[in-house]
Amino acid sequence: MSQAGMKTESESVGTVVVAGVANLAIAVAKLVAGLISGSAAMLSEAAHSVADTTTEVLLFQALRRGARPADQRHPFGYGKESYVWAFFAAMFTFVAGAGFAVTHGVTTILVHEHSGDYLISYIVLAVSFVIESISLARAVRQVRRESARWETTPRRFLRLTADTTVKAVFLEDSAALIGLLLAALGVGLSQATGDEVWDGVASILIGLLLLAVAGVLAGNNLSLLVGRAVPERLRREIERDLAGLPEVERIDTLLTMQLGPDDILVAAKVDFRDEATGAAIEAAADEAERRLTDRYPEIRYVFLDPTRSLPGAVGKARATQARPSADAGGEADPSQARPSADTGGEPDPTQGRPSADARDESDAG
Repeated sequence: MSQAGMKTESESVGTVVVAGVANLAIAVAKLVAGLISGSAAMLSEAAHSVADTTTEVLLFQALRRGARPADQRHPFGYGKESYVWAFFAAMFTFVAGAGFAVTHGVTTILVHEHSGDYLISYIVLAVSFVIESISLARAVRQVRRESARWETTPRRFLRLTADTTVKAVFLEDSAALIGLLLAALGVGLSQATGDEVWDGVASILIGLLLLAVAGVLAGNNLSLLVGRAVPERLRREIERDLAGLPEVERIDTLLTMQLGPDDILVAAKVDFRDEATGAAIEAAADEAERRLTDRYPEIRYVFLDPTRSLPGAVGKARATQARPSADAGGEADPSQARPSADTGGEPDPTQGRPSADARDESDAG
């Protein structure tokens, strides 16, 4: 793992730990308030916080397990295991959080359970909002730092990042704040109208909110587990770098895969010039690896397969991974990488620009 990747992992661990501690404290407070007041919305928010706390534990496990170094049985490392644990976290949010909230909300509407002390609910909601805001602020700071590092917008970074832990914390904390507002609205309307239906409706809305977040995170992790390619813009830049090598005639096939949050594999079938010697091809392969890993620290493996192009097969081969996937909504950003100021407008291949600055085509959720 690159130094930038290790720094990002350390920052992600801190974000997850802060979110987990905050959610645990909030879960206890909400549970006590929900039991005293009998509010369905408060109990749903307690389930929400319990689900978030468990999610943070699973995300912490994802970071630890996914960061293990490669070994003989797993030569490409354990990066994909982080997506397994992150998927488990999303499923727990779906089952424990959303399931309980919707079920309890429907029960409240049908049974018309009476809420008790409203004051304690308001106090706990207010304190929870402050704590959740602190946790979200840390996640926002990390997102802003990473998006600046990738030279992209925070919104695009969240949509395209392969670091599912920071994405999960950001979405869960954002959903927590929205859930608190829904709970406060439900409790307030129930108190004002004397009708507990509003409390149940708020509980159902909280459950649907959790369902949406879990669906986004689960889909993103499944995409990465299956073996998602890098975004089209980054693929074009990699192809341009390889095609720029002096001994290369053309790139027939270019395949990429995200092996983990900070690990990318690049494999290409390369048609070298007919006059290229074996030594020249070896030198070109070494230069390709140096050039790509210097420019994109997340690229860990570069494999080149010297091959002779067959007539009529070049266009088809070069189209591999060139089309936007269905996950990306069919959108393609024709813009190129931002030129480096150090080179007078030309991209500097020696800059350690992380690959996510080019992630404008892939689905991150």
